[in-house]
Amino acid sequence: MSWFRRAPGPPPVVSVHARGGTEVSGTAALLSSSHVLTCAHVVNEALGLPQLNPRRPADAAEVDVVFAQGERRTAARVGVWVPPRTGTAVWHGDLCVLSLAEPAPAWIPPVVWADMVQRQTLRAWHGCGDPVAFADVELKLLDEHVGYLDGEFSGAAIGPGFSGGPLWTPSGRTAVGLVVGRLAQPDGALAADRTVRRAWALPWQTVRAELARVDASDVVRTCRWVRSAALHDPVGAELVSALRTLLPVQAARAEPARHLAQELKLDTPQDGSAPSVEELASELLTTPRALPTLSEHLATGPDGERPRRLTSLLALGRVIEAAGLLSHGEYTFLEERLREVVAWDDTLPARAAQAALRFTQPPDALCEPVLPPEAVGEVITGLEGCQEGDAVPEGTPRVPSLVHVVEFIAAAAPGPQRAALHCWSNRVCTRLGVHPAALDQRRADARLWADLGSVPRGRLLARLNAYGPAAPGRFRCRLWQLQPDGSRRRMDTPAGDAPLTAEQVATLIREGAERLQHSSRSEPPVVDIEVDRAGLHLPVDEWESGPPNDFEPSLPLGAAFQVTLRCPEMSRRVPKRDVERQRRWGDGQGRPLVIGPERADSREVAGLLRSTHLHANQVVVHGPPELRNQFLDLCLALGVPVVLWDREALGHEHAGRLDPVAPTGPLRELPGRVHRYRARSLTEPSAHPARPALVWEDGAWDGLAHDDHELQLTDPDEGALNR
Repeated sequence: MSWFRRAPGPPPVVSVHARGGTEVSGTAALLSSSHVLTCAHVVNEALGLPQLNPRRPADAAEVDVVFAQGERRTAARVGVWVPPRTGTAVWHGDLCVLSLAEPAPAWIPPVVWADMVQRQTLRAWHGCGDPVAFADVELKLLDEHVGYLDGEFSGAAIGPGFSGGPLWTPSGRTAVGLVVGRLAQPDGALAADRTVRRAWALPWQTVRAELARVDASDVVRTCRWVRSAALHDPVGAELVSALRTLLPVQAARAEPARHLAQELKLDTPQDGSAPSVEELASELLTTPRALPTLSEHLATGPDGERPRRLTSLLALGRVIEAAGLLSHGEYTFLEERLREVVAWDDTLPARAAQAALRFTQPPDALCEPVLPPEAVGEVITGLEGCQEGDAVPEGTPRVPSLVHVVEFIAAAAPGPQRAALHCWSNRVCTRLGVHPAALDQRRADARLWADLGSVPRGRLLARLNAYGPAAPGRFRCRLWQLQPDGSRRRMDTPAGDAPLTAEQVATLIREGAERLQHSSRSEPPVVDIEVDRAGLHLPVDEWESGPPNDFEPSLPLGAAFQVTLRCPEMSRRVPKRDVERQRRWGDGQGRPLVIGPERADSREVAGLLRSTHLHANQVVVHGPPELRNQFLDLCLALGVPVVLWDREALGHEHAGRLDPVAPTGPLRELPGRVHRYRARSLTEPSAHPARPALVWEDGAWDGLAHDDHELQLTDPDEGALNR
């Protein structure tokens, strides 16, 4: 028996009953907060149908799913149906995913799955959940699709009420398959040549394949599972070697192994012994969070410093799927703190992730504006697998994406949560060997973001097109709003598609911005004007609306609001431009290129943007109008997301007119500086002769063109400006 053993008591058992009934029809495995997995024949029995009935139950048919000996009960309906396929004493298929009417209790974790392998010792629990109702078995034969289980002549045997339940490994941390049935027991006296206490199960790898066969792969994607390595695999062999180097003798392994067992709630012998290197390696390969939990204990050596040899162990952890990034304690602490943050502001995690992650798709829960508390665990495990980070001191690991996002959350969180999250980041990065300077840089980035965005602002998108020859000098304008919580929708406008003058467009935009500000109860929104290439040269920021009331004067749009331009036409002309734009945008920190008189033509500028300024995300364009327009088109085609120029400049001699805007100052503050310059130019026009135009294409409106309920934002309209 392994040195690591399961702690006493059953896991939270999930069982299936007839609707309103008390008799256990079978057991089930929790896949997610909204789904459980069991056998189809268990559902048939609960519905009063023949066990091997192959037909999918009626949509209205319901069973009860009971959690942990009746502590919670909810109705469930058939979601995925894989009927039993009979023909021999052992049948195949026989799976059912039940959709729960109410979420599972938060204190019952979903099952973590691992592949079934030969000769495993496993444990199954009866659906009643009684602590004595378990059966221990050994996997005697792993056939192509079925695992055959034998039990000893002691204790309980697998029988009615076990079907549909998970088969747990000795640690109790992972399950490797689903109990299906037992071979029929012989009648009469027991004979030596008869088969007894033999059951069969569907291995987790078979369950995945069956669900994929019926087009239910999406169910598997929601499951938690690890691909277990083995001691004889290259990774397993390397892990054994690393442990022998790090913990060479039994005395050195005793205390770390006891710490690991205590954290994972495992039983260990009380005789002062220690596991063998092979036993310890096996636990680290198969038990979720075991490796980082062990490394947590080893992170400080006898001299008070982190042992260098720990780095090789953690490097192996990156290729062992069961390991994860966080130790058991680190995960639990972070989950509790993030739940506190969500209770304070459930939009903060999504906003922080959008700012922190540059090249990585965040977990699905962070793609929604509001994070529900029950999805915090999903977010943590999803971010653990992200690999992203900036350059770091040589020989040290990058700051993990999870830590990066946590730092952005902390920067905008209340004082107690901020301090707790900073302490958590410090501990994790110390254990991983992250250089303090790298963490300090991420923390500084987060503080800057929080300072600039402490008050979420709404955004208004005005899509502007020339009406066409039928109405020269008139425009069509459509509006979209982006609320501070991240939700987006098309705004109804009384003008419809009627041709509008510049003043009417300005009035429409002003009224839309005021409506958005009133509904979001925030500061005046940012106004993004979407135009085509010709529209980039329209003085939209100077267009004035009619007076808003009898007391206020009219103002140019650029003085009343923070106005920037967008040009998606260039993305239609240059297919890879959006990918390049997102790459260049990066963390939103300024990496500018100023085009002055030393840049004579587009070839030279293109060479710079593809070499020494490959990561430039901001270009300031000077020069005469014709050359400036060429440079503008080139910058947009190469994915530069921020371009600033003086619309009225006649040549390079006018470059200094943009100095009050601080063109190469902090990038995220640039739209605000331009806004303030435009407002000041109303009172001191001679001191502010420039007419700054600013293209600002961050990711705020990305994906809107794919919303089925919206008109396609980037489709050309009939009568658009010449392109």
